Parts: sequence; C-alpha cells; structure tokens
Amino acid sequence: MNNKKVVIALGGNAILQPGQKGTYEEQLKNIELTCLEIVSLVKIGYKVVVTHGNGPQVGNILIQNEKGSGLVPQMPLFICGAQTQGMIGFMFQQTLKRMLGKENPCEVVALITQVVVDKNDNAFTNPTKPIGPFYSKEKARLAMEEKGETWVEDSNRGWRKVVPSPEPIKIVEAGIIRSLSEQGVLVIASGGGGIPVIEEDEGNYRGVEAVIDKDLAGLRMAIDVGADSFIILTDVSSVALNYGKENERWMGSISLSEAKKYMEEGHFKAGSMGPKVRACIRYVEETGNEAIITSLGNAIKAINYKAGTVIKPL
Repeated sequence: MNNKKVVIALGGNAILQPGQKGTYEEQLKNIELTCLEIVSLVKIGYKVVVTHGNGPQVGNILIQNEKGSGLVPQMPLFICGAQTQGMIGFMFQQTLKRMLGKENPCEVVALITQVVVDKNDNAFTNPTKPIGPFYSKEKARLAMEEKGETWVEDSNRGWRKVVPSPEPIKIVEAGIIRSLSEQGVLVIASGGGGIPVIEEDEGNYRGVEAVIDKDLAGLRMAIDVGADSFIILTDVSSVALNYGKENERWMGSISLSEAKKYMEEGHFKAGSMGPKVRACIRYVEETGNEAIITSLGNAIKAINYKAGTVIKPL
C-alpha cells in the first residue's frame, strides 16, 4: 500500500464519446469503463480525487433552458454548472461504490465545488469561451442588442455565445476535500472546472457567468489538496511533437525544461493539448512532483513509466 494521493482530471471522452446522443445509458456506460481504472488505483493503495469535464452536459441544459423558457424560468450558467456536477457526480459515485464492492471499505463522495476567480480578471472584459448550441446570425444579433451578450461566428457552423474564462485562484471546498481524501474517501469534485464564484467579502461568494478551464482547475485542485501526482486522462496515449506530421514523435518521460521548451516552440495547440501541457508544467513547477498525460486505461501503466508522457521536475 503506497498511500499516495493522486488527482485525476478526466477528459470529455470519459463521459460522452463523439457521435453519441448523450442519453443517461450512454453516459453511464462510458463512466463504467472509466471507473475500472480509478478502482484499480484505489485497490493498490492510492488516495484518489477525481475531477471531470461537463461541456456537452452544460450545452444540453442550456438547450433545455431555451426550449422551456416559456414555461419555467431560465437558470444562469453557474447554476447549470452545479446541475452537471450533481448529475455526473451521482453517476460516478454510484458506479465507483458498486465496483469497489463490500470488501473494500473506501467511501465515495461527490461534492458540489466552487472555484474562486478574480472579479478584475481581464477575461471578464474579453470573453473567449464558446458555450451552448449554434444559432443563426439574427438570433446572435438580438441577444447582443437586448442582453449585452458577446457572440461569435464559430467554425462556419453558426453563432455561439462566448463567456469569460478567468484564472482559478482557489477552491472554496479544498480543505474538506483534502480532509476527506486523507481519511481514505474517494472524492469527485470541481466538475467542469468548478462553479466560478467571486468573493464579495470574507467567506461570502457569488456565482458569476464564466467557464473555468478544466485543466487549470484540475491543476488548482492538485495543488490545493496536496496531491503527490497529477494525471490528465484524455483521448491519446501520450503527448506528441509535430502531431499529425511525417516527423511526428510520441514522448515518454521528459524533464520540466524540455516540456517548457516544446511549449514555447508551439508544438501543442491551444484548443487541444496546449492547456493540458501548460497545466502539467505549472503543477511540476509549483510542487516538484510529477505530472502525467495519458489515455483512459493507461493510468497505472503511466504511473509505472510504461505508458503516457510523464513530466518530471528535473
């Protein structure tokens, strides 16, 4: 039993695969496959904290908001985020507890989690994160004129609302998450990057319309709860240089300085691997511990240096 604490940040494919409709049954099946790896880590002695994405789920709730607006009040974005934390957390909580079985004493808790952001963050004056479904240009124009929202044309598929993506400062519930983890409880927390809040005065928080990058929120979680390792599970087995080109090269263990060099050379795209590598670099810099990027099903192999990309402090 190693008793080490690990924060696992799950990519969107852990809950919903491309091309799926997003039914409860589809999402539950994906979560069951994901939980096999988490349970394996618990059974060999790791204390695990899990965080996850929620993009498609929030998008679906926003559609429900829009379609049902003539019957019930629409909810703000941060409330939609809280809804997805409860929904996804419930599925993980039940699945993990069932898989761990009666012979394993580990308890499982899903926690609604708030993440503090700075109300003066420049992101609030420059919204960049698209959310929700695609709409017509006319719909976007009306929303901008009547509600003062920011909308952009996205990928030639239509217009989408964009919201701020501020830097996470701290996790409100970090203390209780850390305490639960140290007691051996498996915690699911900070789903979707956490519910963004600002601190109006000490200990009092207010939700704000924003989306926190889930990789940076995972980084914040790993630091705040004192994780010995930070693992990002995504849809590729490791990180590549010159991805998709003839001279593509997959990387195993690399040093922090190498990771920073490759980042500066522009090997990792902003919309895919870039945020993950950046979050891992910051984790290694701030803690001196290792960070791992690999695919679902490879976490244990990566911890043993047999798969994935491991970023080391030296």
